[in-house]
Parts: sequence; structure tokens; C-alpha cells
Amino acid sequence: MALLDIRNLHLSINGTDILSSVSLEVSAGEVLGIAGESGSGKSMTALAVAGLLPLGARCSASISLDGEALTKLSEDEYCKLRGKDIGMVFQEPMTALNPVMPIGEQVAECVRIHRQVSRSEGRRLASEALDHVGLPADRFPRDRYPHDLSGGQRQRVAIAIATVLKPKLLIADEPTTALDVTTQAGILDLFRRLVDEDGIGLVFITHDLGVLAQIADRIAVMKSGQIVAQDDAPTILKTSNHEYVQRLLSDAAHIPDRESRTPGDESLIESNNIFREYPGPRRLFGRSETFRAVDDVSLALHPNENVGLVGESGCGKSTLLRTLLGLDAAQSGEIRVAGRHFPADDEASNRELRRRIQVVFQDPAGTFDPRWRVHQLIAENFHLYDTPPSSADARRKVDEMLEKVDLTAADGDRYPHEFSGGQRQRIAIARALITEPDVIALDEAVSALDVSIRARILDLLAELSDRLGMSYLFVTHDLSVVRAITDRVLVMQAGRIVESGPTAEVFANPTHPYTMELLAAVPNIDSGLARRANR
Repeated sequence: MALLDIRNLHLSINGTDILSSVSLEVSAGEVLGIAGESGSGKSMTALAVAGLLPLGARCSASISLDGEALTKLSEDEYCKLRGKDIGMVFQEPMTALNPVMPIGEQVAECVRIHRQVSRSEGRRLASEALDHVGLPADRFPRDRYPHDLSGGQRQRVAIAIATVLKPKLLIADEPTTALDVTTQAGILDLFRRLVDEDGIGLVFITHDLGVLAQIADRIAVMKSGQIVAQDDAPTILKTSNHEYVQRLLSDAAHIPDRESRTPGDESLIESNNIFREYPGPRRLFGRSETFRAVDDVSLALHPNENVGLVGESGCGKSTLLRTLLGLDAAQSGEIRVAGRHFPADDEASNRELRRRIQVVFQDPAGTFDPRWRVHQLIAENFHLYDTPPSSADARRKVDEMLEKVDLTAADGDRYPHEFSGGQRQRIAIARALITEPDVIALDEAVSALDVSIRARILDLLAELSDRLGMSYLFVTHDLSVVRAITDRVLVMQAGRIVESGPTAEVFANPTHPYTMELLAAVPNIDSGLARRANR
């Protein structure tokens, strides 16, 4: 008998059909991977199992866990089940964890809710769970808070909470999307170990087929709320003839068509010997040693050139980017934009230089005012002109820019929440383009998008770069993006650039051990299936 058995799951929300005839099984000690584009119904299937559907949802199905019918449970009965028999790990641990509660207490809280144990016993079990997920007490004191940890470490805390009571079923919804490749590899190994050692049934939801090749025993592919293909992992990934599966595989390996360009000699952005330090945590007597996030970094970005900046979380990429953009001050060294010192001393020159460099962030929704319409969001950057265009001219320019990023002029009258993730990223790109910059910095701009949307955004960026003659600075942990669209790559470790060179050359013949480690950790279908075979 299957541990989790879903039969004919139908779901609608406020009258809109979301899922139709979804049937899945998961056995103890097995990993079921669920793949598909955004909006395909992956997360809604998981929420239906956990009884966490939104208001307005109407669900009909036969769902059982270890023989117990879940659809007949009341909310009180479901509350007793979640955390004890069903654990969940969400995509963004920072929003899943309590920011004002120490990590040890957060794990212990789950124990005390479901078991009648003393506070000391709860803390002991919590500490054991944190040890189990690779956070030993000597290196990670239990009184630390989530903001004291890296993204991968916070995800391990979330996994400890989900597994401290050794649940029968664990549901992981995009748990590694925002993690760098080496951290992701450690999290995947952790999940696999929990399944093999504790006999947990794991439902692993992701849009990354390379990840599923590494961890999944079976894969179900969803499209428009239905299961369109389901089989063991090697069959789905290597021999499936289903049109939609083939499209996902093609998008995952997609490389945009780009014109060959010759970089110019002058520098658009140049940094020389940049240092950036932060004070250490407070001690009883003074502070500990300072933390050097950027350590003597020099780089240059030329016209007609796309450069990738890669490295693990905490290596200093984002700090370096903020310094290059003038958002953080360099404590020594200098930055030049178009040969001029940046930031400039006078406000007029500063606005001119800022107009030449724009940025697209990972989460566009977090950079939009939800009360503004799209045309207002895009036109906001006109404040960088000494003489901003009139309202009519501004709207005309915004409408033209929306069409350049494959949206319509009518979209300018809508609000950000009315768009999908890929469309919001196009709006962010339009906002960056509206000042006709020389350089656009992209900070993890496509890492959270599914493979199909990512492929379309990369095609758009490549086309805009060739047509408008712009240069890109890609700051990312996604090495597949770097390989697809950059001409040159810089590898950063512990605040320093440890390797640089033409992208194809660095990927084919890395010379630094850290670069070799990063490339070896990149999940792909062939290496993932090979690891499965060895296991």
C-alpha cells in the first residue's frame, strides 16, 4: 500500500478550475518529483494534501496518508497531523521562519505542540534535529536568529522543523530554487539521506529537471492542472516522447541566438582595488574583528560585452554590485563610469551617471509600488533627467518600451499583481531600459523563474542587447544562465575574484579549484542520472 495515495483530485478556486483528475502515489522511502511550468498546479496539489488551500477553494478527491482518509479530517484534526505526520518545506525560508525567535526555539516549538514534553526535552530533541541537518551546536549556537544565517543554513533550519518529529511524508516546494549550486547540492544530499535513513516519503516540487535527475525516483509532469506524464526518472528524462516533456527539456538546455560582437576598448564601468568591510557582532567588551565582504577587487565592463559575476552565497557578489551602483560607499579604491568618478560630487553629474546604469532585481514585485499602475512604475526613472518629458511624451515612451519587451501599451494601465512572474520581470526590464542606459546589472534576475519563462526572458535580453547595443552585468549563482548569455565570467570567492576569462574557456578548462567545485556541483540530467545509478 502506498504511503500517500491521491485519486481523482479536482480543485477549483472561486469557480475557476485549477486541478483536474490528478492521481499520484508516493511510497515510504521514495522521492516523487513533480515538475511543470509556473501555474501548472504543482503547489496547489501539495497544499491540497496538507489541507492548506485558500479561501474559496472547492476540492473533491480521495487522499489518504498511510491508510487514513485526509479529506474527511476537520481543521483541528489536520493541525494535529501537520508537523507530526506531514512536514512541509517552502521555497523561501526567511518568510517561513519567525524572525524574532531563536532557531533552537523554533524547532523545539514544533516538538512541544505535538508532544507533551518538558521545555528542556524539547530543546534536546530540537538540537538533535539541527545536528541531523548539518547545523552542529558548536558552530551554530541554538540562540542564533534566522538573519544570522545564510540562505542555505536557514533552509536547513526549515528542514529541521519539518523533520524533527520524523513525519511519514515530507513535502518540499521549490526548496533549492534561490540557493547557489554548492549549497543546493548539500541540501539535495540532505533530503536524500533523510529519505534513505528515516524512510520518509518525499514529494519534491521543482521546475529544475537537473535537480530531479539527481534526487527523484519517479517524476510526474504537470501542465494546466493535469498530470501529462508519469514514470521513473530515467524514462521521463531520457526516453519520454511526450511533446510537453520534450519542450521542458529543450527549454532547460536553451541557449539564446546571439550575434557575435567585438567589445570596445573604453570601460563603461571600472573598479580599482575596491574594499568593503562590515563591523563584526558586538561583544561584552567592544566588537569582534570586521568582516571584509569585498577584498581588493578590480574589474572592467566594456561596450558590446556581457559579463557574469558568479559565486556562492556570502562570497560578496551583491555587496560588490551595490558598491558599483553607488548604493554602498567603497571604503577604499575608486569606481569610474564612462571614465568619470562615481558617485560624482555634484547632483546633476550624479543623475547623468546613474541614468547610464540601471538594475533588474531578482524579485520585481518587491521593487514595485503595488498602488501604482505599470506606466507610472516605468516612468518613475524619468526623474533622472534634468528636464523630464511631459506627461504625454512620457506615456508615449512607456508604451513603446512595453512593446519592445513583448507586452502591450494597454498593459500600462494595469497593476503589478495582475501579471505573472515572467511578465513582471519584463516590466522591470522595461523600467531599466526607459533611460536608454549603457549597462544593465541583473541581480539573480531569472533564478526564480521556471525553465520556459527563463528561456523567453533570456531570448528577450539577448535580442535587446544586440538591437540596442547594451552591455549586461549578470550577478547570479545560476551557471547555466552565465554560460548561455555572457561573453566573460568572473568567479568570486570570499570577497576576491579568483578566476576570470572568456566564458567558454572558463567552463571548458577551469584553473582554480573553487571554479572546478562550482562547475562540478551544477545539477544536470546526465550527471544526476549517473549519481542515481551509483547510489
